[in-house]
Amino acid sequence: MQQLTSYLCGAWADGQGNTRTIHHAVSGEALYQVSSEGLPLVESLEYARKKGGKALAAMTFQQRAQMMKAVAKHLLANKEVLYALSTETGATRADSWVDIEGGVATLFSYAGLAGRELPDDTLWPEDEMIPLSKQSQFVARHVLTSRPGVALHINAFNFPCWGMLEKLAPTWMAGMPAIIKPATASAQLTQAMVKMIIDSGLVPEGALQLICGGIGDLFDHLDYQDAVTFTGSAQTGLKLRAHPRLIEKSISFTMEADSLNCCILGEDVTPDMPEFGVFIKEVTREMTVKAGQKCTAIRRIIVPANQMEAVKQALLKRLAGVTVGDPTLPEVRMGALINVEQRDEVQARVNELRDSGCEVLCGGSLDKLVLTGNSNRNGAFYPPTLLYCADPMTNQAVHSTEAFGPVSTLMAYQDTGQAIALAMMGQGSLVGSLVTADEQIALQVIRATACAHGRMLVLDEAASAESTGHGSPLPMLVHGGPGRAGGGEELGGLRAVKHYMQRTAIQGSPSMLAAIGREWVRGAKVKEEPIHPFRKYFEQIDIGESLLTARRTVTEADIVNFACLSGDHFYAHMDKIGAAQSLFGERVAHGYFIVSAAAGLFVDGAVGPVLANYGMENLRFIEPVKIGDTIQVRLTCKKKVKKVQKTPEDKPHGVVMWDVQVLNQEQQPVALYSILTLVERQQGDFVASV
Repeated sequence: MQQLTSYLCGAWADGQGNTRTIHHAVSGEALYQVSSEGLPLVESLEYARKKGGKALAAMTFQQRAQMMKAVAKHLLANKEVLYALSTETGATRADSWVDIEGGVATLFSYAGLAGRELPDDTLWPEDEMIPLSKQSQFVARHVLTSRPGVALHINAFNFPCWGMLEKLAPTWMAGMPAIIKPATASAQLTQAMVKMIIDSGLVPEGALQLICGGIGDLFDHLDYQDAVTFTGSAQTGLKLRAHPRLIEKSISFTMEADSLNCCILGEDVTPDMPEFGVFIKEVTREMTVKAGQKCTAIRRIIVPANQMEAVKQALLKRLAGVTVGDPTLPEVRMGALINVEQRDEVQARVNELRDSGCEVLCGGSLDKLVLTGNSNRNGAFYPPTLLYCADPMTNQAVHSTEAFGPVSTLMAYQDTGQAIALAMMGQGSLVGSLVTADEQIALQVIRATACAHGRMLVLDEAASAESTGHGSPLPMLVHGGPGRAGGGEELGGLRAVKHYMQRTAIQGSPSMLAAIGREWVRGAKVKEEPIHPFRKYFEQIDIGESLLTARRTVTEADIVNFACLSGDHFYAHMDKIGAAQSLFGERVAHGYFIVSAAAGLFVDGAVGPVLANYGMENLRFIEPVKIGDTIQVRLTCKKKVKKVQKTPEDKPHGVVMWDVQVLNQEQQPVALYSILTLVERQQGDFVASV
């Protein structure tokens, strides 16, 4: 039988000694043997830190983004190999799409986020300058730096690809290497994807390692710069979280555990409303996608008592139409569980729920299983199972017992307050859903239950047309939850990257902070040259390069002409009597006239390296400009971000952010903001896609 090899310290290797066997979820045949005994597990930590970590930390955020984008393209080009392997885990094509292409989409998403928002540098200035003294010559700001450690990712069996990639994306973006420990039951799919990445040569050696099997005493050798993430059962996660080494070294530990997620049907919804059909469809989908083996699956269906019978009948009808069997058959909509052991575990939990007083409405045992076509009955199949709890306020089992399969429990509520109470009895969930057409019900439920959920979905007819669904974590949104759900966070956009970086408050003079952050801050030294900065190419512009413009005196004619041109006849600008009674005491210039006049002062209008105005950020009007006041502009290069040349025909360019200070005759700021310009680069660097 084939041995599933691990990738450690730059080499693929077989473990020795005791092995575990991976079985085909559909046929039951033995596929692979898995062992990590005798492998250089401890050595892999130092290999990651010294080799992969140093290489990643030396790359800028923009370079890491391009690396991840290239990896994503490579995986998509070879995805059919992964789809074929995925059927061994019992997944249908639709199930596999979420796992494989959904995971790859996460890499693309983080690469795009970084490309738009992170510097072309290894240090990330997180915020603006914070004054600490009267004259603002003692200031501070927070910066993020890569930690010289390694991230150990312990993943669950249900999403062997997405589960790895959704953690790798922010880890790599932070400049930290990773060691992946997939669940053994589906490790062959993770291993195949890791091999694709390693063979591509797109990531630095040591940035990615793989352990197929147990982790041995790896925890005993972790250090304070390292990080651990865990996805799986709450029971296992709590045991790992309490490891003495994690406590002793204050090692970052993020846990995402299975939870008893709920879906509430609002008391306003009746069977003749579109929202009723949305509810039935959403619950059925969440019960049957991945055969219910999702940490986000709906386990508790909370329904108004007066609609219970209608919901029962609609769900039973819909579930009866779900075809179960070999996922390679086109007519099959739900495949097998990961293995027979998991099927038996689901049956045990269903028995517990039944013994607690729940009524089985459909499924509930293997003798109720109907398979499609010539599906092998030796597979780990289990029927869609709907239970009914008559007294959910006193039956604690329905709020604490999870059957990790195609199983969910119906329960009734009398009013919205009781629906909220039932939702909260889950003791912390990854996600909850509310289906309602009533905005006041949505306000009441979400405000009361958001504290117990990592994510909440509100579905009405309008949202349902484009909704990604209850069970779809998205890269830009938090995936995690409080309490039973583990108390951790994954994803959530760039916030997730920060989990793997060190946040440090840097104090000093503005010039020192500008030098450290390679980003000019107000109050720092400037560099003035006779050549207008708009006459320079991207590479020629220095951080801190500055232009102090000529002056312009604002006249009444300026205000009147701008009002006529813009159509803005606000009384503070045009009504002498009204303006005298305003907080200004007299007529003042339009704020946007000041911005326009400032551009007229600092822009060099000739054709040159500046290609376009890219936008404006953080505009604030500080002081009014009155008739007769004189303005002047200080324009300073704040930071630069080199943009990737996508095609040979594109002009190579970068984005330059300029700090703009509009000053009056007293040298007081009247307007502060930043502008972004696209500036041509002298040298192109187009590289063909993988």
